[in-house]
Amino acid sequence: MDEGWSSQNIFGTGLPLAVSGRGCYNSTMAETTRPVWIAGKSVDLNIIQVYAPTANSNDEDLDKFYDDLDTAKTQCKSQDPLIIMGDFSAKLGKDKVDDIVGKHGLGIRNERGEKLIEWCQTNDIIVGNTWFQQPPRRKWTWKSPGDETRNQIDYMMISKRYRNALLLAKTYPSADCYSDHVPVVGKFKLKLKKNCKPFTNIK
Repeated sequence: MDEGWSSQNIFGTGLPLAVSGRGCYNSTMAETTRPVWIAGKSVDLNIIQVYAPTANSNDEDLDKFYDDLDTAKTQCKSQDPLIIMGDFSAKLGKDKVDDIVGKHGLGIRNERGEKLIEWCQTNDIIVGNTWFQQPPRRKWTWKSPGDETRNQIDYMMISKRYRNALLLAKTYPSADCYSDHVPVVGKFKLKLKKNCKPFTNIK
C-alpha cells in the first residue's frame, strides 16, 4: 500500500493491491487524492482514492481538495473507466439528482454535498452507492464517538460512460477496521490483463 501524508500527518490515502497485480499499476503521490492506473486488456482502469478535509476545515482547504481532484482527473484518459472512492466528508442525502445521485442515499444533504454534486455534474461522474437499494446498515459509512450519529460520507463513484460496469456497492459494518469509518465495497465487471509490463513508479 502506498501512502501520502502531509507534514502534519493529517491527511493520507492508500490503496491496497494484490501482490499478483503489482506489475500492472502506476501511481503518483498526493496528500488528499491519489490517482492509480491499472493496465487493462482493451482499456486501462483509473482509480482515484481521496480523503477530503473534515467538516472542521476551512473553505480554502476544501477548495484545494477539489483543485487536487481536478488535477488527478486530468491525468486519466477520458476514454478509460474512472473510479473515484474515499471519504468526501459530504452528505448527499436521499434525494435523486438527475443521473448523478440515486434515491438510495442516507440522511439529509448538506452544503458540502451540494458542492460534490456540482463537481460530479461537471465531470460526468455518478455516485455508485446511492443507486443500489440496501438496508440502512449497508448505507452508513461513518459513526461519531459513542456511536450516537451515523452518516454516509464515503462514496464509490464511476464515470457515467461506464456506469453499467458497477454491479453493486454497499458497506460492510461488521468489518473490524479499528476506525470510525466502515468499508464501502463495490463489485465491478471489467476485463484487465493478468500479466503486464511493469510501470515505472512516478515520484
